Amino acid sequence: MPDNASNYGSEVDGLFYFIYWLCVLMFMMILGWMVLFVVRYRKRAGYEANKPAPHHSTALELTWSIIPTFVVMGIFYFGFKGFLDMATPPSQAYEIQVIAKKWSWQFVYPNGHVDNNLHVPVDTPIRLVMQSDDVIHSLFIPAFRIKKDAVPGRFTKTWFTATQPGDFNLFCAEYCGQQHSVMKSVVTVHPAGEFEGWLTDAANFLKTMSPIEAGEKIYNLRGCAQCHTNDGQASTGPSFKDLFGREEAMTDGSKILADEAYIKQSILEPGAHIVSGYQNVMPTYKGQLKDSEITALILYFKSISKHFDGNIPTEPLEKDDQAASEQENQSSQTTTEGQQ
Repeated sequence: MPDNASNYGSEVDGLFYFIYWLCVLMFMMILGWMVLFVVRYRKRAGYEANKPAPHHSTALELTWSIIPTFVVMGIFYFGFKGFLDMATPPSQAYEIQVIAKKWSWQFVYPNGHVDNNLHVPVDTPIRLVMQSDDVIHSLFIPAFRIKKDAVPGRFTKTWFTATQPGDFNLFCAEYCGQQHSVMKSVVTVHPAGEFEGWLTDAANFLKTMSPIEAGEKIYNLRGCAQCHTNDGQASTGPSFKDLFGREEAMTDGSKILADEAYIKQSILEPGAHIVSGYQNVMPTYKGQLKDSEITALILYFKSISKHFDGNIPTEPLEKDDQAASEQENQSSQTTTEGQQ
């Protein structure tokens, strides 16, 4: 197992290694007794047993019944105690919503920011409230010693406290279809005092990035890259390379030009038109993406399409509140001066 990086490590690892070495000890004991009996009581030439073999020993039978019973009860006690600890988060834990879908993770923070990687502050209890949009998935963070299923139609919960900063692997540990192996993410544990700054900047990227940069960020953050490449290579869905302005053949025999309207409809109603050669497996993003985010995606697709030769704006799609206020004040001042 990887080095422990959460509050569960000592409990989980301690019980795991106790069971492991107990199994090693029992294996060696049983194997040793087998070898001893094979050698010592092998059949010898000219030797005949003159006594009936023993078939009952109360002391021996009590020994191999009572001792294992107490060992198993001890394992159950510490295992159940650990299970209850994992199922009972502290009341002041920082809550993050987790949405699992084929084949990506989405983490929704209290300020509304959505990310496909999990970011948490160090030494802070984190409660994950999980749901699945399609099939059963299982969130597994080996370094944190946690694994919890996300079940369609239900909310499941787990919690942890990350004890050291760094990046840690996050996997789906429940087979969920064709692209199960790529349903992985990263947990970034921020040092004390850095998480709040990251969250503020991450939530405001539409106010600081150009539309192309913002569109590429959304492409990577919202799980688009799991099924759609941006280099022309085939995947679960059509590649976004040279998509904009291209005529697509549909499964019903029709042909549709991939323009702004088609791309927006495909994001919000992915089952409306299915490109020939692909299956209808994409979930809807209705209610999950703002209009400005969809616009950023469309502009990003334009930037990687040879069929588009127009201009793409470079100013952020959303204005910073302070900048917008200054611009409004400046405009108001200009209007006042003009009236004078």
